[in-house]
Amino acid sequence: MIPSIRRFSLLALALAMPLAASAADYKVGPGSTLGFSGKFQGQQFDGTFGKFDATISYDPANLATAKFDVTVDVASAKTGDNDRDTALPGADFFDASRFPKAHYVTTGFTKDAKGNVMANGNLTLHGITKPVALKVVFSPAAGGARLMVTGSLKRLDFGVGGGEYKDTSTIADDVLVNGTLNLQPK
Repeated sequence: MIPSIRRFSLLALALAMPLAASAADYKVGPGSTLGFSGKFQGQQFDGTFGKFDATISYDPANLATAKFDVTVDVASAKTGDNDRDTALPGADFFDASRFPKAHYVTTGFTKDAKGNVMANGNLTLHGITKPVALKVVFSPAAGGARLMVTGSLKRLDFGVGGGEYKDTSTIADDVLVNGTLNLQPK
């Protein structure tokens, strides 16, 4: 009798393993934001992207199965300054007519020395692909989760800010990116 119980236990464990190894799949829910901050003539400005989509698979207990795939409509960038908002989609910055989308895809997740989860991935912006790491804070919530990400990049690495706008004393090279995604199960 005991061997059959042992076989049943092993079978139950084997069937449960694939379920434990998969991450939960989420879609972006209402109230989600994706933003950026930069400096113009030493003054900070903040902006948001009004149109973006993300497919998120995430299990904080099993980072090996986690994936982010985010697509951003760069022409939807708004900072609250009419001159800047008119210039951002133009050829000197995002060149949205040639490169309408930015795309971020994770290549893996790690933990840093402080125990923070880092999403490592590739960002394609302005036709250039470079690695970008984002700090991840995941908080389960009723009916879904909240995912916050922060990171930084150098705009000139992606060719954003040509001509007179290459001058980093006018527009800083460093850009902070941030997102707060209200996730709903798929």
